Amino acid sequence: MRERELAFTARDFELIRGLIYQHAGISLSDGKADMVYSRIARRLRAKGLATFQGYLDFLDANPEEWQHFTNSLTPNLTSFFREEHHFPILAEMALEAKGRGRDQVALWSPACSTGEEAYSMAMTMIDAFGTWTPPVKILATDLDTTVLKQAYKGIYPIERAETLSAETRKRFFQRGKGDKAGMVRVRPELRALVSFHPLNLLDGQWPMRGRFDAIFCRNVLIYFGKPTQYKLLARFHPLLHEEGLLFVGHSESLIHAADLFSLRGKTVYAPVAAK
Repeated sequence: MRERELAFTARDFELIRGLIYQHAGISLSDGKADMVYSRIARRLRAKGLATFQGYLDFLDANPEEWQHFTNSLTPNLTSFFREEHHFPILAEMALEAKGRGRDQVALWSPACSTGEEAYSMAMTMIDAFGTWTPPVKILATDLDTTVLKQAYKGIYPIERAETLSAETRKRFFQRGKGDKAGMVRVRPELRALVSFHPLNLLDGQWPMRGRFDAIFCRNVLIYFGKPTQYKLLARFHPLLHEEGLLFVGHSESLIHAADLFSLRGKTVYAPVAAK
């Protein structure tokens, strides 16, 4: 490994890689050494520590540091209406679910990051049902408590919304003024449709008991090894209604879980009926 401000050995990287896999199931490739160094080095500076081994010892002795450690290494790439071909499918599915007599359409974003995906789902539901109060509830969860706080507030730099049309920005966002200039906030009607909660997908038990009409688990599975992917998919399966849909990312395939999900469209899957 190349020289850095702080000594960072191959052993340090392997130990950190092993810990984040054990704790969060995230698989870091050999090419992530620079990312690990820069992000964990911030925690060393924050704690006044001089070595990565010293930080790992500190982590072992201070359970409250685990959340910071996990937050540092959790991927948080997202944007409004990312992989936009999914949203017309979501709208059609939601209307069909309501047409079958569903009192409330239930959606879940299991790795919501800073909230853009969940709010995109909310905008889609408002447009689909033609009302600011559609019969929809969206659960948005994430392992990273820092990004969840931002998602809950629904406040973003205006640049984050510039990929949206001017009409969409005007309808669904409020522009900041004064010291909030250059920021936008999602309208309260959007915020009311989404419930944000922390959740580690590797936790032994999930609090959800009801079923969902759709789960948006996009660009998440790629960070897990195949065995962990299958375990997660096996847990998603019974949480979906029979006619529900699982949306995954453009580079993700569920071929290894063909007994659980069958392809229904471009990176859209339906649960296979239990035998």
